[in-house]
Amino acid sequence: MVTPVYLEVGKRRVFASAADWPGWTRAGKDEKSALDALAAAATRYAVVPKAARIAFAPGDGLTVVERLPGDATTEFGAPGAIAKAESKRLTKKEAGRLSALVAASWTVFDRVVEKAPSSLRKGPRGGGRDRDAIVEHVLGAECAYARKIGLRLKQPPVGDAAAVRDYRNAIVAGLRAGTKGAVPGGWPARYAARRIAWHALDHAWEIEDRSG
Repeated sequence: MVTPVYLEVGKRRVFASAADWPGWTRAGKDEKSALDALAAAATRYAVVPKAARIAFAPGDGLTVVERLPGDATTEFGAPGAIAKAESKRLTKKEAGRLSALVAASWTVFDRVVEKAPSSLRKGPRGGGRDRDAIVEHVLGAECAYARKIGLRLKQPPVGDAAAVRDYRNAIVAGLRAGTKGAVPGGWPARYAARRIAWHALDHAWEIEDRSG
């Protein structure tokens, strides 16, 4: 068994995303390096399905099932192209599985944040947000993502656990509503789940790598 993968190919950046596992997405300068990075991240990603209580069997390799042309979003540093298969309406079972994996991505993100120091190691040029600024950024981005699935949400304060929980529950409900199809001009739920989980995990792993 192999893992189906979408490749989003830009001029300077390529994203490889596991089609069935929201958040398992990595980038590289070309197709090979993106696929290699995705394969290398399997062990790291495994904590997400574990948190969701979903069996994770990535298989013995990766197979590209769709190549997507990249755009300005790709070059900026985010997977922005929607695969044809992601436009399919979700079944109730699929909606439950995808929303569980997104929720588990937040669980992993929160665990990393809890263990991390408030000040993170800077990059070689002294750049990079500290922990709380990353949390603020992730919550803010999710406001924009929520609009793409038909939700108008107010960004919760970083330290208000109850407000963050309600905010995330609303997003999960929006993803589950993907059984009715995408909102006009918005994102299909499959892609929204992939983008939301990727963003949370990408920053969780950044915090881990810059801690200590």
